[in-house]
Amino acid sequence: MQTIRHSEQTLRAALISKNPVLVSQYEKLGAAERRLMNEAFRPASDLFEPITLHSQSDWITSHPEPPQDFEEFFNDPSRKTPSPEKHSIYIQCIGSLGNTRVISEEYIKWLKGYCEAFFYGLTVKLLEPVPVSATKCSFRVNDNTQNLQIHAGVGIFSFARYGSDFYSSSYEGKAKAFQKKSSSDYSVFDDYYIPAVTSVLLLRSCKTLTHEIGHIFGLRHCQWLACLMQGSNHLEEADRRPLHLCPICLRKLQCAIGFNIIERYKALVRWIDDDSADTPRVTPKHSREDNVNLPKPVEAFKEWKEWIIKCLAVAQKSEPSYRSN
Repeated sequence: MQTIRHSEQTLRAALISKNPVLVSQYEKLGAAERRLMNEAFRPASDLFEPITLHSQSDWITSHPEPPQDFEEFFNDPSRKTPSPEKHSIYIQCIGSLGNTRVISEEYIKWLKGYCEAFFYGLTVKLLEPVPVSATKCSFRVNDNTQNLQIHAGVGIFSFARYGSDFYSSSYEGKAKAFQKKSSSDYSVFDDYYIPAVTSVLLLRSCKTLTHEIGHIFGLRHCQWLACLMQGSNHLEEADRRPLHLCPICLRKLQCAIGFNIIERYKALVRWIDDDSADTPRVTPKHSREDNVNLPKPVEAFKEWKEWIIKCLAVAQKSEPSYRSN
């Protein structure tokens, strides 16, 4: 196991920059926002930890990339910035995300709400779901696992691997005696197995959704601190990746969108608290009933909520502390 630990000076320059214009921009942020982001280069901070590599198969080791500091992000001519005319994120479900229509719709609404809190200040709109066949994407059956794989394009990502049993030999979604007749034969996706909706599945989905949309706004893979924008090669590494952005990536996203960091954190806490249940509940695996009352399963988000509240306490030291209901 290896820890990537940058010096205080390196992290300070990556966050604030040495460019006088960008330094001035940083100094104009609210005191609470700066107090929180300065935790990036405070050695004793327990909010933002260094990156830990567990094996040679981890992303940073196997995919060498130049790091992107704030100044490089700011000067990137190709990065996307919302405008009054273009300030919406569109989400479209391909196939189902639950084993009934109602569950699938609820799941997408949870993701929409999370996305609205994470990209605070932007509008998130849901497009009508479409079947896999409507994408015209090519697909295959993996020779080793017998799992279906869709060759997805830009801005398309899959939650299929996030079910708890996807990699097990007993996974019910394996293709059985399938022979593809043509490139347009999508019949294999008819009544395809859908895993139960769990809190862990929702957490993994939120990670993937916000990580990939972060790329759309110009954030590259993070190599500074433990961060949502770290790359991942496999599920174990993805699970180690936190839900939060490190201060360097947080400043990039704030620059792109223009949110208040404190209000954004409060919105994320509200998303966790709203319509949640104290008792874990999952989707019955073979339910086909549309009349299903499914509270948002947020048990897996408990530690992150506690982390956000710690961040708010640090940011608002000299102000009344924030309390969620």
